[in-house]
Amino acid sequence: MNKYWNIFTNGLLRENPLLVIMIGLCSSLAVTTKFENGIGMGLAMTFVLVMSELIISLFRKLIPDSIRIPVFIIVIASFTTIVDLLMQAYLPALSSAMGVFIPLIVVNCIIMGRVESFASKQTPAESVCDALGMGLGYTWVLCGISLVREVLGSGTLLGATIIPADYTIGFFTNAPGGFFVFGMFIAASMAIRTATEKKTAGDGK
Repeated sequence: MNKYWNIFTNGLLRENPLLVIMIGLCSSLAVTTKFENGIGMGLAMTFVLVMSELIISLFRKLIPDSIRIPVFIIVIASFTTIVDLLMQAYLPALSSAMGVFIPLIVVNCIIMGRVESFASKQTPAESVCDALGMGLGYTWVLCGISLVREVLGSGTLLGATIIPADYTIGFFTNAPGGFFVFGMFIAASMAIRTATEKKTAGDGK
């Protein structure tokens, strides 16, 4: 059980796909102008990641090495299409706000990277734990960035006014504001990891 817990928590902070590995950045910066966008993109990515890792792990021994990449893409594209169609049917406003970034999950570096480096070599249980950790790690960072950008840039949160329009900072709704907030998140995560490593090293003496 401890092994599965370590795999799951690995993606939350220690190897967070955005803050540590720094892959899949385009969609994370493009859609995080609103909190609901961050939630929607994060959950969509998590679903595709979990299902793709599970299926590929189940059939990993049957997939010829010479065609593994095309097979990976077909599996990922299938679940991405499912998510895209469900969002169009039941969450049309969110689907419209996401634009091309939901279909582009197919080529997202996070999913392809985890499928290639982890799911194709590990058991289904371990792959699901990895996918959940990476997906939720991606989601909480997106939600955090979206929260800061929407509240400070638009003064709203989930449709409710938090800050009067006269006191908002439009900079945060633009691309440079996204890079700035993302940089602050990276700096905070590095500070936490450094402090944790020093504490661990001190306890070991």
